[in-house]
Amino acid sequence: MPRHICKGDLVRVIRGSDSKRPNPVGKVLEVLPGGRKAIVQGINVRRKSVKPSQANQQGGVIDKEMPIDISNILPVVDGEATRVRFEIDKNGAKKRVAVKDGSQIGSELKKAR
Repeated sequence: MPRHICKGDLVRVIRGSDSKRPNPVGKVLEVLPGGRKAIVQGINVRRKSVKPSQANQQGGVIDKEMPIDISNILPVVDGEATRVRFEIDKNGAKKRVAVKDGSQIGSELKKAR
């Protein structure tokens, strides 16, 4: 299944508790294996208790971004959330294209078969 979201994309939350915040936009930090969930900077933040460890000597309570389903986020192009369409150019490279204005999103994905 093709993914319309990639690591490094700027996205807007369209469903969920964070969608009601003013300007719910963040950068995708990671797309989890399986491709159905993504971790977005500043979105879906939860407080987690952490035990002391060598990396975190003190332990305590930290704020952590939790995964959000990719069906609840859309890429942002020129300040507007847009759906994504996939196109294959003349060279056979697959690319993501914004539905609103037809501009390319990110770099080419891979050679099409």
